[in-house]
Amino acid sequence: MANKASPPQAWHALSAEACLAALAADETTGFNSDEVSRRLEIHGRNRLTPRPGKGPVRLFLSQFHDPLIYILLISAAVTGTLKGWVDASVIFGVVLLNAIIGFVQELNALRAIDALARGLSISSAVLRGGARQVIPAEELVPGDIVFLQSGDKVPADLRLLRVRDLQVDESPLTGESVPVEKRSAPLEASTLLADRANMAYSSTLVTYGTGLGLVVETGDATEIGRINRLIAEASELETPLTVKIGQFSRLLMWFILLLAGLTFLAGWLRGEDAVETFIASVALAVAAIPEGLPVAVTITLAIGVARMARRNAIIRKLPAVETLGSTTVICSDKTGTLTQNAMTVQAVYAAGECYRVSGAGYEPEGGFSLDGKAAVAGQRHALMECLKAGLLCNDARLVHDQDGWRIEGDPTEGALLVSARKAGLTPEEVHAEHPRVDAIPFESAHQFMATLHRLQAADASHIYLKGSVESILGRCNAALDAALQPVALDAHAINQQVERMASEGMRVLAFARVEAAKDLGRLEHGQVAQGLSFIGLQGMIDPPRPEAVRAVAACRRAGIGVKMITGDHLATAVAIARQIGLGGEDLEALDGRALAAVPDADLPQVADRVTVFARVAPEQKLRLVRALQARGHVVAMTGDGVNDAPALRQANIGIAMGITGTEVSKEAAAMVLTDDNFASIGAAVEEGRGVYDNLVKFITWTLPTNIGQGLVILTAVLAAVELPILPVQVLWINMTTAVFLGLTLAFEAREPQVMLRQPRHPDQPILTGHLMFRTVFVGLLLTAGAFGLFEWELSHGETVEKARTAAVNMFIVGQSLYLFNCRSLTRSMFSLGVFSNPWLWVGLAVMLASQAAFVYLPVMNWLFHSAALGVDEWLLNLLGGLVVFTLVGLEKFVSASWRSRRGGTLTRPGRTKVQRQHVSERVP
Repeated sequence: MANKASPPQAWHALSAEACLAALAADETTGFNSDEVSRRLEIHGRNRLTPRPGKGPVRLFLSQFHDPLIYILLISAAVTGTLKGWVDASVIFGVVLLNAIIGFVQELNALRAIDALARGLSISSAVLRGGARQVIPAEELVPGDIVFLQSGDKVPADLRLLRVRDLQVDESPLTGESVPVEKRSAPLEASTLLADRANMAYSSTLVTYGTGLGLVVETGDATEIGRINRLIAEASELETPLTVKIGQFSRLLMWFILLLAGLTFLAGWLRGEDAVETFIASVALAVAAIPEGLPVAVTITLAIGVARMARRNAIIRKLPAVETLGSTTVICSDKTGTLTQNAMTVQAVYAAGECYRVSGAGYEPEGGFSLDGKAAVAGQRHALMECLKAGLLCNDARLVHDQDGWRIEGDPTEGALLVSARKAGLTPEEVHAEHPRVDAIPFESAHQFMATLHRLQAADASHIYLKGSVESILGRCNAALDAALQPVALDAHAINQQVERMASEGMRVLAFARVEAAKDLGRLEHGQVAQGLSFIGLQGMIDPPRPEAVRAVAACRRAGIGVKMITGDHLATAVAIARQIGLGGEDLEALDGRALAAVPDADLPQVADRVTVFARVAPEQKLRLVRALQARGHVVAMTGDGVNDAPALRQANIGIAMGITGTEVSKEAAAMVLTDDNFASIGAAVEEGRGVYDNLVKFITWTLPTNIGQGLVILTAVLAAVELPILPVQVLWINMTTAVFLGLTLAFEAREPQVMLRQPRHPDQPILTGHLMFRTVFVGLLLTAGAFGLFEWELSHGETVEKARTAAVNMFIVGQSLYLFNCRSLTRSMFSLGVFSNPWLWVGLAVMLASQAAFVYLPVMNWLFHSAALGVDEWLLNLLGGLVVFTLVGLEKFVSASWRSRRGGTLTRPGRTKVQRQHVSERVP
């Protein structure tokens, strides 16, 4: 029987005795085998229930359910009917390739739930029949008594009964950046998930200490099971590109059918042969279908994937490349993404003076300053004593290897070692002068750590303490001055300094010492209960990445809002947000409790206005993403934990962390950052905008050919003359130009001002009115050139085959020269650099060689009904192409001048009311 998900119960609000009674559990003996079997029958095994989905066959067939695919299949069928089996095979091959890509992408996205299930495949130490046993975690039932120790993965949701220095890394579930100290006392029922210190949740990791826990929830009823349901319920949205291509395809499909029907009707009413009229209608339909569009989209996106990989962003789903270019809001985690994920001491307070510490991370490079001026640490005795206390009262190690500097042990203690090294204090030398004799380890009940050291030079002993400010100050009756002499303790001044550090988001530790008997060999709590001398404070924080600060500024200039959604404390989150430039004193922030009180109807507006969300639960992240999408935003969401997976799947583009991210988050995301750096997101957005620009360039370039070919055939039918081009020739033009010419646009470099434009609105069409005008204009030019040259050849007594070949050449040459105009939609090819895209010249050379074969090779003449041309026809083709090139260049020049007079408004298209509100976020 599958385990049952029930409404969550506030186990954290009950006493340990009440929890045991509620589950009829016995802390001394545990359950016998009969009771375990009975409870397994009721609750099911401790694993996640697989969610039903599409079978592989249905999933594959669903990839063909798309208007553009219908058009291509019709094109393949028509081409096959006309004996163009090679071209029909190519078109069908494109359809099949796209279906396979879509099938693999969707299959990968659905593996997120499987990754969650694999996460529960662990063993656990449990009390059964009065004895300790190690069993598979799947066999745990509510009421079991579980033993925890350092290194264990928590196997189910536990109510902690007893703890000893227990610390649990809950970052995969809550986003908390440091291990959480656990205790067993009951809490308020309203306590947020991240603050439930008497609970240990499935999938989290014990990093220190031991504990005894009561299993209260298993399988789907656990917090991780709830996230599993959220992932299954989260809808994977279509990307802006797929939406626009779908709209474009549907419009094109109806246009083609209408035009083909009108062509057949016109010919039939004129009394022409029905078969010939049908062939003309088919030719028009084939001409209007842009067969190369899916290939161009796929290859352009693939090139974007390669470029992003070089900038530390791995794309798992091709359409995500373009989605980045449409992003209007980035919801970012804090720890490791916007910050360095390395606790760093930034301020030291000693003898009434506050020193600032430079440098970031675990590399011991940096110095000290006082009132903005450099301070030599070795000349400041009180400062050195405070740093020495942090080094001695410490169990961490600072290690240097081929990968750089890293910490072994608690990150907070590691930060104290780094600050001491910046002052020239090395652990080896200091410990040699002050060997440790004994220690009192840190316990959450006492909030301090103490170490006893023998002073080799003075034949004396010192006890050093570090801990919370409240715990240390309560034990002090004096303070050390600049000469390390005891003076009166000014607790008020110290607390004011603590408040200043805390307002900057720092975690503050206090330090003290007391002299001890030189022969003291054992340290007891009573020896540090009072009479200590206060040494000073050290304030530390996980500092922002400098490159993330620059990237945030670049995103905001580009009209992209950045919001911080973190599991960390509100004060810390706000302080970091201000440091990275997300706002000043008027920055708005909410914690999870306040967010839960916001009604659904008001949430979209609140989500759009507020910049920082702290202590949020997994379902709240999902709720925020949906609220922002309801405001019309294209949302990018970053995350690394299991708790982030539902929101990553719901977002328009989910971005997982490659270094710290869980497998679940990576499976749910569309993009993975190999360096966990927000700056890489900014770089990926820049690449995404460039990819979209290149796709628009291709569409602007290719559609005039389809329009021109269709109009040529329609004109011929209405004029009751020979078709200037045949269906098989239409396919030759469409496929060769798309592959040899159009795809070279995918290699165009990004426009220089790409990150100064506002985001595109999701409702903005692929082609703006201005580009539609240019597309129709070029299509008419190609129509006039091809039809005019066809009639010119016939009027001079040339064969219809030669006349058609000249018309085909007109499309090829016209498209070749128009390609230079499409390298940028606003600037001339000369401002870009004539040879800056060498692939364009390679493609042009291959296209001309292929067209020469089309014109002169007998086998090609037989296959495509072409004929050899003379120099005169080539010169006329070249003249027609130059006319197209010149007129389009003139149109671009006039448009640029008009934009310049209007202040360049056309370079920032698509700003809607939603985006104006978004861009006007308050900036410090």
